[in-house]
Amino acid sequence: MFRTIKYFKGLNSLRFFAAYLVVIHHTEQIRMKYGLFHLKEYSFFNNGGIAVTFFFVLSGFLISYLLLQEINTTKTIAVKNFYYRRILRIWPLYFLLIVIGVILLPYVLDILDYSYIMPYAFNEVIYYYIFFAPFMVNIFFGHHLLEPLWSIGVEELFYILWAPFLKFLKKYLLSVILFIILLRVIIMYISYLGLFDPIIDRIVRMLRFEAMAIGGLCAYVVFNNKNLLSSFLFSRLTQFFLITFILLRLFVFQFLLENYIFFNVLFNTPVLSDLLLTIIFGWLIINISINPKSIISLDSKVLNFLGSISYGIYMYHMLIIFGIIVLFERYLSDLNDLYSTISFYLALTIIVVLVSYLSKKFFEDYFLRFKNRYRTINL
Repeated sequence: MFRTIKYFKGLNSLRFFAAYLVVIHHTEQIRMKYGLFHLKEYSFFNNGGIAVTFFFVLSGFLISYLLLQEINTTKTIAVKNFYYRRILRIWPLYFLLIVIGVILLPYVLDILDYSYIMPYAFNEVIYYYIFFAPFMVNIFFGHHLLEPLWSIGVEELFYILWAPFLKFLKKYLLSVILFIILLRVIIMYISYLGLFDPIIDRIVRMLRFEAMAIGGLCAYVVFNNKNLLSSFLFSRLTQFFLITFILLRLFVFQFLLENYIFFNVLFNTPVLSDLLLTIIFGWLIINISINPKSIISLDSKVLNFLGSISYGIYMYHMLIIFGIIVLFERYLSDLNDLYSTISFYLALTIIVVLVSYLSKKFFEDYFLRFKNRYRTINL
């Protein structure tokens, strides 16, 4: 029943919402850093971390599902073709941002005589970026304008292993997925106990392989369970409670932690709370995309368009936020809090959508047109 799906409705919309949560998170972080009015103390404006977790689950779901289709059709996986497809989708924009952020931006700021000091030098970080370990730049140099690239490195490292795992261990796939999740839970718990060196601890927290494995588990369940949607897990009552859970986590997280012990346990138990939220994200992906009785419908032309450029939104937004600060900081400081916030978000949204659209149309799509050469099955 679910083995020939070519398009999962609503997932582009979820992809955009997650990307925009990251944009909001970094906007308030940077506004606070530059002394502008900000909304950093409110829960909704601090959801960048869980939005990236959602990206990991979604990526694991979609890529695993496609690989399962390939196994089902050809009895194997063309690993080299999988790598080529990943390269064509991810590398062009990834390396373009590195060139902009590591080479061009310092040069331009020097010409403009702007006082911003780059937290790193070219020779200190270039090898981390080339070998897909940008999370190490975050660890060693703190917040910076290429900060979002860390998650791209995590994904690429995971997928280097994921396709071969599925190819050679396909008979034991469920066991492999569960083993990865269990191993990550054990490692995260050891990290919580403070038994790792601080740098190792940071690396452990950033390599969210369990989130992508949970996405893979969801793909496995969808692909192999014909009666999936008859489960109580996808009833209207369950949908109401789990979507309410997500909304509470997004909008009133801090308030609930401070005022209710129950929510403190639910949302703030080390390791287990993160695991629970990640599993619920997997449930949300399945419910939105294939449940005909979903109480939420997100399949619209506008949201699909925004979702189609969400990779660019995610990658470019920090540079655009910084550009707005550079050009309009004095103007924004003179406005009252409401007008300053509206002006900032209006300008940011228009520019980031426009830049991402132009990047997709005139840069990324140039490389994406070659992906069909490396498709093993027709989708």
